[in-house]
Amino acid sequence: MTKSSSAQPGDRRVRRTRAALQRALIDLVEERDLSQISVADVVDRAEVNRSTFYAHYQDVHELAEAACTSMIDDLIGVVLTIDPSRANPSAPAENPGDPEDPDPPLTAFFTHFAEHAGLYRSLLGPTGSARVIEHVRLRTMAAAHTSGQLPATDDTPAPDTAAPDTADASVIPHDVPAAFVAGALIGVATDWLQRGCPRTPTEMTIATKPLLLALATGTDAQATS
Repeated sequence: MTKSSSAQPGDRRVRRTRAALQRALIDLVEERDLSQISVADVVDRAEVNRSTFYAHYQDVHELAEAACTSMIDDLIGVVLTIDPSRANPSAPAENPGDPEDPDPPLTAFFTHFAEHAGLYRSLLGPTGSARVIEHVRLRTMAAAHTSGQLPATDDTPAPDTAAPDTADASVIPHDVPAAFVAGALIGVATDWLQRGCPRTPTEMTIATKPLLLALATGTDAQATS
């Protein structure tokens, strides 16, 4: 959890300071691995002192989780729009050489990862933050549960349509399909990043969409190789 400071959470100075620290970390992770970034590096880039840093965060990993939260939440809002009406990834494209996008929200997810490849490669890869990985997984699982688009198992609780605003596992029901989707998306994105993004975001959607659709509709589907 983020440390509290003497100022109120809504205080503009608190928000500005946290934003400066988070932006500094994001910039640094684009340049080097998270494991190589120290508190001294962050405060130097943010132009604040160490005591200010420790008034808000315990360490760099906690700062990384805070810095990623808003971006992760923005992504999750568009990723899990599993729409069977856009289920034909093999349809011919109007422009030869430019494959048709079967699911623009899912492509937006992969595009975001590609645009911030250095950040996510560091945070989700083998030298990254276990806390950030778990944060992403739980946020994605909660969103999958509330989407109402996944099939229910015999013991799956009814979807809670309230927007997920927490990564606390204790408040997320045991929803096997949602957990499956969350793990699959994180695994696919992480593998893609670690390989240097060899496919375009649209190509990743074409390969991934049938697999998500198969789960959402309960039918067999095969990814494009």
